[in-house]
Amino acid sequence: MSHIQDYGPAAPHGPDMSGTHDPIHTMTENERQIFDYLIKPDDIYDTNGVYWADMPLIKRVRFIMAYEGKEARRELSNIWAMAKRDPLEPIRYYIRNMVIPGAGLGLEGYVLFSIGNLTPLFTATFASCWKTYQICNATWVAAVQYLEICGIIVGQILVGVLGDWLGRRWGLIQDATIMFIGLLMLTAAWGVTQNGWVICYTWALFFYGIGVGGEYPMTATSGMENAVGSGKVSTKEDRLHRGRKVTSAFLMQGWGQFFNQVILIILLLVFHHGSGNPPYSKVAAQWTYRISFAIPAVGTLWLVYFRTFKMRAASKQLVAAKKKAKVTGYDTESLKLTFTYFGPRMIATAGGWFANDVFFYGNKLFQSEFIGTITKNSKSIMPGWLYNLINVGVSLVGYYLASFLIDNKLYGRKKMQMIGFLMDFILFVVPGFHFHYYTEAAHIKSFQAMYFLSSFFNQFGPNAVTFLVAAEVYPTPIRATAHGFSAACGKLGALTAAVMYSYITTIQKFHVVPWFGLGGMLVTLLFLPDTTGLDLKEQERRWQFIRAGRESDYHGIAVHPKHLSLYERLRGVGKYYNAELDYQQKIEEMRADWESTQARKANEKAGHWDDDDDLHDDSVWSSDVSTYFEKTSRSPNIRPQEKYVGDGADNGLNGTQKTE
Repeated sequence: MSHIQDYGPAAPHGPDMSGTHDPIHTMTENERQIFDYLIKPDDIYDTNGVYWADMPLIKRVRFIMAYEGKEARRELSNIWAMAKRDPLEPIRYYIRNMVIPGAGLGLEGYVLFSIGNLTPLFTATFASCWKTYQICNATWVAAVQYLEICGIIVGQILVGVLGDWLGRRWGLIQDATIMFIGLLMLTAAWGVTQNGWVICYTWALFFYGIGVGGEYPMTATSGMENAVGSGKVSTKEDRLHRGRKVTSAFLMQGWGQFFNQVILIILLLVFHHGSGNPPYSKVAAQWTYRISFAIPAVGTLWLVYFRTFKMRAASKQLVAAKKKAKVTGYDTESLKLTFTYFGPRMIATAGGWFANDVFFYGNKLFQSEFIGTITKNSKSIMPGWLYNLINVGVSLVGYYLASFLIDNKLYGRKKMQMIGFLMDFILFVVPGFHFHYYTEAAHIKSFQAMYFLSSFFNQFGPNAVTFLVAAEVYPTPIRATAHGFSAACGKLGALTAAVMYSYITTIQKFHVVPWFGLGGMLVTLLFLPDTTGLDLKEQERRWQFIRAGRESDYHGIAVHPKHLSLYERLRGVGKYYNAELDYQQKIEEMRADWESTQARKANEKAGHWDDDDDLHDDSVWSSDVSTYFEKTSRSPNIRPQEKYVGDGADNGLNGTQKTE
């Protein structure tokens, strides 16, 4: 590949094997310290330059705990400083960095789960249509659940591909526009007969579902790439809080569910004369559900505006990756290579998401039966809505705890997903095989506790992790496609639950569902790599070697056994890891970037302009680094009179050009 330079018998940008110079032993102590600062940041390397995953267990725990404590104190001090300047500033910071990026998923959670909340109201109010099917077609009533999920699957695959083809920003705008039109359709759904209304309502949900489906790959990939950035050098913020940044956007789904349930309760009380008890008038039900859809339509319209005018750089990293690979349009070569090298990861992300959604959507689909067991089949829908509100509150605790611990190197993504699956398995299998015991009045509290805990561990586990890793373990050019495919497989799990639950009893559901949790745990154990603490810039470096057909020449931490799946370790992928060779490679890569910068500046001075100027790194170089590269340069085009001086802002590690 043209973007990987060849240094003779060495690996791309690898150590000079010609004997003319040694990139390690020709350094002064000061130069070595500066290169260590650039190549071995102190959040993942100790003072001896040892990577955290290479440390003995006790030392690793001490190193991680010490740095986590230091980082927590820094963040708390920053929050306190913001609050002292302006008490509302921390809230504005949270809204800007967590709420707005996840607004689409919040709206999705609001509408998607409102369908399950509205069904009991429709069943109680329009019983001849939704319950006995005397005036409505039972197939169309059932299709409310099925077509919604089918629309989501279409959106996840379609927008995932389009997001990699046309760009993240285009996909984000398209999703918001489709969701806005879909909400207008849901609000205005009507028919000459009730069956016609059901058909109109169902197809509106299908259309809205396409936009919802696209939100998954677009929110995940844009959030991931915004967290990582598009430059060559990552930051501590990227490495330490990348997972939290993405899952903080995802947890807005939980807030969407919460506000939907609160608004439905308020609207029913308003239009049903302050009572939540039956019988429910058709007018009250119509006003309740239509206004509940009209409210998020306003927020979605604002989202269209925000993504159109305030997210112009959303596709920046994808564009840079395509230009490096000399690709326009959809990168089919990257897709082929991804299935070749990362196929087992697809089993983990798609299979894990499938297993999770059987749990997640299954829980939502039969929660009315569960609540009916607790409330002894109360005729009022209000107890069910209130219990669901408690369930959502428990889920939100799980969402937030996942967000705070997902970047912790001692716990992290893989352990969180495995433990979440295992706990869901236990919390379903125990009442499943003692169902009558736990549904007795004397033990109903234990049944409640297990049900709510299953919601907690689903969020504090696979539901949060699957969303993150489905974008994280794949390269930039096909990240949205891979995420969309994985999410679509997840929705197939939801569809499986919807169909399966129509034919089995409540007790049989508790017998069947736990095994999906066990299966999800095993798939995670075997095929999911642990990207906790992995600098994703390293994954992109490895990808460039793979694109060049030189996988074995990459020796960095992306192939450290800690960051590989069990399957990949058994295949021997980790045998290429070599910390010393990787250090030398990185120096030579920096040399190539520096030489490219010097050559470009020389061309510009001579009046020759590069049409691909935006591809070049605009990094500035410290005087020590520049001096080192000058004295060891093998290029006759680098003129030693072009010096760099530090600006003094960061101990000379950055600088500006000064031509003598």
